[in-house]
Amino acid sequence: MRFSPAQRRYSRRVLILAIVYAALLLPAVYLFARHLVTGPLAYLLGVLPALPVVGFFVAVGAYLVEEQDEYLRLIFARQSLIATGVAMTAATVWGFLEGFDLVPHAVAWAWPVTWFAGMGIGACVNRMVERTAA
Repeated sequence: MRFSPAQRRYSRRVLILAIVYAALLLPAVYLFARHLVTGPLAYLLGVLPALPVVGFFVAVGAYLVEEQDEYLRLIFARQSLIATGVAMTAATVWGFLEGFDLVPHAVAWAWPVTWFAGMGIGACVNRMVERTAA
């Protein structure tokens, strides 16, 4: 299957954001692990790796706006909704369990990671739906 122009732009954006994410995260982890930053610089350095993650969500929205093919937009919207359901369900259940001291604390950046895993689940659901429709 050929990629639409919107899919190619989305893929390019995500690839660039992934490279920027790694380029910002690796030095931040290194510097924080060695206690080499403090004060306002530490806050700035702590926020920088989050920015490309925010960019991933912006890229998803941009793709949904730019995609001209209604079917492609539908299956990506379904994939995103599944991911949102997975992440929000996991965060809610974990939050209650954590609140009752039944599980350890989960860092907040785990929830976007859960959302991205949900995107994979959503892609599998889309494939199963396409197979049953064929």
